[in-house]
This record gives sequence, structure tokens and C-alpha cells, in this order.
Amino acid sequence: MRLHVADHPLVAHKLTVLRDVHTASPTFRLLVDELVTLLAYEATREVHVESVDIVTPVTATTGVKLADPRPLVVPILRAGLGMLDGMTRLLPTAEVGFLGMQRDEETLEAITYANRLPDDLSGRQCFLLDPMLATGGTLVAAIDFLLARGARDVTAVCLLAAPEGLAVVEAAVGDRADVSIVVAAVDERLNDKAYIVPGLGDAGDRLYGVV
Repeated sequence: MRLHVADHPLVAHKLTVLRDVHTASPTFRLLVDELVTLLAYEATREVHVESVDIVTPVTATTGVKLADPRPLVVPILRAGLGMLDGMTRLLPTAEVGFLGMQRDEETLEAITYANRLPDDLSGRQCFLLDPMLATGGTLVAAIDFLLARGARDVTAVCLLAAPEGLAVVEAAVGDRADVSIVVAAVDERLNDKAYIVPGLGDAGDRLYGVV
């Protein structure tokens, strides 16, 4: 497993405003969108491309285009939906799948309640979107779901991660696949309720309200 922390002043600035308890949902949603676009730039550094011949107004030349099969972007419902526009802004030709997962607040285990994904992900680069990598249970379950369908190249884009969650993902993935995690920051720890500290609270609630 590879970890990339996006060390950039704009990332740090936007993350600071996201953390603030006084930041209202409309501003929170806008900042998540902007921050994910910055993270997507880092997450797609190794996106597959192929050569293509083109003609400019001056001469013929060779460039690159995204290779087939197209990348697959998979937001983990519901909070991952708030990251989708920011990711597809840089990957407009990507296909989009969905995974519905939620954490059991008693056992802290991830439960899959919905999916809309291709049956065969062989050869596909997959980008998982989930704002918070806390215990790691949800992300491990999502990665396992993709690997079971043939994926071997998975990048998770998260706003924040806890050291405990990163360790869980690394131990679970092992050498089964090429897995990368791109985050805006790695925070201090989890509290006794498995929330990231200092964190930013429940990302889903702050994006969409408590329902």
C-alpha cells in the first residue's frame, strides 16, 4: 500500500475551514468539491494513457489520451457522493459506479447495502471516494469488493485518515493488489467513538444534514 499526503498550502487552507465547526453546509460542500479536485490531481498521476497522433495549427505531433478501459470512479454512499463532482471534473470520461456502505455503530464493522458496479473489473483503474478513513473497516470492505470483481489497481481518495485506519488497510491489503491512498492529512488518532481527532466531525452529516 502506498500513501500520499497532499502537502500544499491551498489544501491546508481549505482543510482548516472544513474543520471549523462554524462552517455551514453550503460552504462545506463547496470546499469539499474544491479540495477533492486538488486531491484528484495527485491521485491520477499514474492514470493509464496511450499515444495519439494529432495535428495542431502548426504541425503534426504525438500526444496522449486516457487509455481504455476507462477509469472507474466509485463513491462510497452517502458521504462519498459529495466528492464525486470534484473527481470527475478531472476525469470527465470516467465511468461511475456506486457502493452503499455504512458502519455499524455498535460493532464498527462495514455493512454493504447497495452496489452498482460492473461484474468484471479486470484491467480497470478504480478510484474509491470516501471522506474519512477512520477505523479502516469501510475502506477495506470496499477494496475487497472491487478485488473480488477482478480489480488490481485501486486508489482511495480521502479527506482525512487516522493512523489506526491506515494500519488496518495496509494489513488487510497485503500484496494482493496495487493500492494507493491519497489524503489531505493524516490526523492524530481515533477517539473512543472511532471518530478522527482533531478531524472534522461526521462528513456525511456536515455535507447533507442529519437524517
